[in-house]
Amino acid sequence: MNFGTLTARTALALAALGILAVPTCMTAQAPAPQGPPPTPKAQAPWDMTGYWVSIVTEDWRFRMITPGKGDFPGVPLNDEGKKIADAWDPAKDEAAGEQCKSYGAAAIMRVPGRLHITWENDTTLKVDADAGTQSRVFNFRGTPTGNPSWQGYSAASWEPLQGGGGFGPKKPGSLKVVTTRLRAGYLRKNGVPYSDKATVTEYIDVLNDPNANEQWLMVKTIVEDPTYLAQPFITSTHFKKQADARGWSPSACATR
Repeated sequence: MNFGTLTARTALALAALGILAVPTCMTAQAPAPQGPPPTPKAQAPWDMTGYWVSIVTEDWRFRMITPGKGDFPGVPLNDEGKKIADAWDPAKDEAAGEQCKSYGAAAIMRVPGRLHITWENDTTLKVDADAGTQSRVFNFRGTPTGNPSWQGYSAASWEPLQGGGGFGPKKPGSLKVVTTRLRAGYLRKNGVPYSDKATVTEYIDVLNDPNANEQWLMVKTIVEDPTYLAQPFITSTHFKKQADARGWSPSACATR
């Protein structure tokens, strides 16, 4: 038999009888071409853009007024951290031009005020705070670059949630932000320190309250610092969505 002259129909018939193996190209179709993966902006499970006002329900007396020197309950400082906090001198910070030490990425979400959140492009989210006139940039692409700064470098990603009761494709969940390359600063305005070795991890969610027709921005912050903290410092901060820029009032950093 001359196999070189077999028709496709004959070859398939012989294959069914186990006489001839059929090349996969005769029975399988090539996968359809796929487009580029969705951008981080397109993947967003909810819209966090717009204006948000902080609702102070936790640590009111440490956030709404400046505590006195040595008043830092709830912050797990080690001995070196306590030593630095007990030596806090706001006049010295002012003279050194470091009025923004309590407005860095480890603390800015706890400073009462408003946020304005926008997409700078499809892979970069920008968070402006009117308190201290600070700007944070959440990067979904790229690697840490630049010198240490108050806001450092923030790498962002959508945390996957398993859908379908444990099966099926994973869907985006919380926004995870990990910030490094920080300048040393304060967790609270009264000199409670974090070092330039600190790492700030945040989990951000938007929740809807249909009964009150309100949206809430929830921020869980975990600060880890091998220099001044004995264990991670964890806080939860809440913001309520505003319809417009009402109340938006950028202000300078203050030490007191």
